[in-house]
Amino acid sequence: MLFKHPDLLWLLFLLLIPVVIHLFQLRRFTKTPFTNVKFLKKVIAESRKSNVLKKWLLLFTRLLLLIALILAFAQPFVSGKSALKNSQIVLYLDNSFSMQAASETGTLMENMVQELLRSIPTERSFTLFTNDNLFRDVKTSDIKNDLLALPYTGNQLTLEEIYLKAKSLYLDRQNSENDLILISDFQSHVSVQPTDTLVDINLHLVRAHSKNLINVAIDTLYTKQATPETLHLICELSSSDKWEDLPVSLFNGDKLIAKTSAVFNENHKSTIAFTLPSNKVINGKISISDQGLEYDNHLYFAINKKEKIKVLSISEEKNQFLNRIFREDEFLYTDFLLKSLNYGILDSQNLIILNELKVIPIALQNTLRSFVDNGGEVVIIPHLDADLDNYNLLVTNFSNTSLVAGMLGERKISTISFEHPLYEHVFEEKVINFQYPSLQKYYKIKSNLPQLLSLDNGDPFLVAAQGVYLFTAPISLENSNFTRSPLIVPTFYNMGWNSLKLSRYYELIGQKTIVDLPVVLERNKIIKVSNNNMEFIPYQQTYANKTTLTFEEIPTTAGNYNIREGDNTMALISFNNLRKESNLNYLNLNDLPASSVNDSVERVFNKIENDTSINELWKWFVILALAFILIEVLIQKYLK
Repeated sequence: MLFKHPDLLWLLFLLLIPVVIHLFQLRRFTKTPFTNVKFLKKVIAESRKSNVLKKWLLLFTRLLLLIALILAFAQPFVSGKSALKNSQIVLYLDNSFSMQAASETGTLMENMVQELLRSIPTERSFTLFTNDNLFRDVKTSDIKNDLLALPYTGNQLTLEEIYLKAKSLYLDRQNSENDLILISDFQSHVSVQPTDTLVDINLHLVRAHSKNLINVAIDTLYTKQATPETLHLICELSSSDKWEDLPVSLFNGDKLIAKTSAVFNENHKSTIAFTLPSNKVINGKISISDQGLEYDNHLYFAINKKEKIKVLSISEEKNQFLNRIFREDEFLYTDFLLKSLNYGILDSQNLIILNELKVIPIALQNTLRSFVDNGGEVVIIPHLDADLDNYNLLVTNFSNTSLVAGMLGERKISTISFEHPLYEHVFEEKVINFQYPSLQKYYKIKSNLPQLLSLDNGDPFLVAAQGVYLFTAPISLENSNFTRSPLIVPTFYNMGWNSLKLSRYYELIGQKTIVDLPVVLERNKIIKVSNNNMEFIPYQQTYANKTTLTFEEIPTTAGNYNIREGDNTMALISFNNLRKESNLNYLNLNDLPASSVNDSVERVFNKIENDTSINELWKWFVILALAFILIEVLIQKYLK
């Protein structure tokens, strides 16, 4: 028991005064003679005993009365273990897509919001954050409407990110009782073992879970085969558990154009095919309906009018291998001899290949510098007897790289940078028994550029940066068998494809996306992106032969969007959310270093309130004082 005013307890020493008075009997008695006292001796003795008993009872009653009053004014109380500290509560409410899972009374997040509003005391201040919102030092009445209207998001924080953000929200952790409450379904991808730890913070976990949840997700869409007349698309679906045949619908805008059924195998996977006409603009959406999560029941995609990428090759002799790679259904490929080059069309190209020129004319070098500055890309393949001083005038300006000297001796191209965008999706896995091409002569270079292909001695064969690709050796059959290697097609095809980044079937929200439009905007013209619900202006940059759009933070909602300049729709683009939350795997909360693991918010707040509660006792001591007054009255009245 503690006291709010402990200084008043010194008044207890004043209780010695009545005790002293009682013990020393300061009252003086007078003698009265009486003729015959023998008869009264027995009565006097009994009366004295009763009088002494009454005085002692009155003394104790009055002492206890004074003690009760002094203690009442000192205001005693009993507190919880953390009641005397400043209490800070921070809550994390998971509003990711996995919290869309349905229960008997609504979605998981809706149930948790209602439980929060019921369980948190109305006078209690707290700080609450979600995956994309923060409410600092508020009460339930302040954010009730915000919580009820809280949207779902695909931006799910990991445990480490949650810990870091929560720690930054406490004002003074050393001198406070700090409680962190995490409300989530705790999917396994949020990380089992965060590297960050919580010191001086009590971690409380509240799991939201739904019984017997089976979720079906539309995972991806890709091309299986394309002909001049038809386009064959493959759509893959997955299920978290056994599922019977599921209807799948394909829409073009609001029009249903195909419907089929997904049949799942023993691995809970399904593959379905759609056939669409080629070169038809499709504002597509694939839809299913299940009892699981809602966000992965739709996959938006867009098929635009096919734009051909302009590729130009400059050589001293005719060469057919590039013509076989840059086919006319995807590229506008032209091949010029250096002596007949038309300089007027260079700026309109997307990719220019310098194919084994002995000397690069100064006029061409100046044009290429301007071409790269305006968003074009260049591939430089040196000649077997190249003028290195002449080449270095160009490559040094591009990337602070220089060709040093020729090296003889057979070498194999043995290392591939699988992480580079040029080869990122070429191989399903890293190969170790690949039949690598070889060469007879190459040039050593001074460069810090990343190596895309390397020789068996570690020297670079292909380097690239800022739209410029540089080979260190000729690739003609006189020097190398590279043109007969399986590497030749993906290398040059991806160089051409990356020179004009046309929109794919769909992009992913939250990832940086770059899309090139083969148009040149007039001055003061801007491109807008919109659908029925929103409109925004993406970051855009205009070059001599294209306009580049960059998407990263916007949009945040999946759907089909129109890319417009004024009233003119230039292209379609689609965005979808990542499907990582579709996999219903969850953490074992016993593996996390938490103070408590709970199945309801109410239980957590009951524990916190008990630990921080203060039970005041002064009223009981006032009642006790009144009781002693009543006892004294009864003693005075009935004890003769």
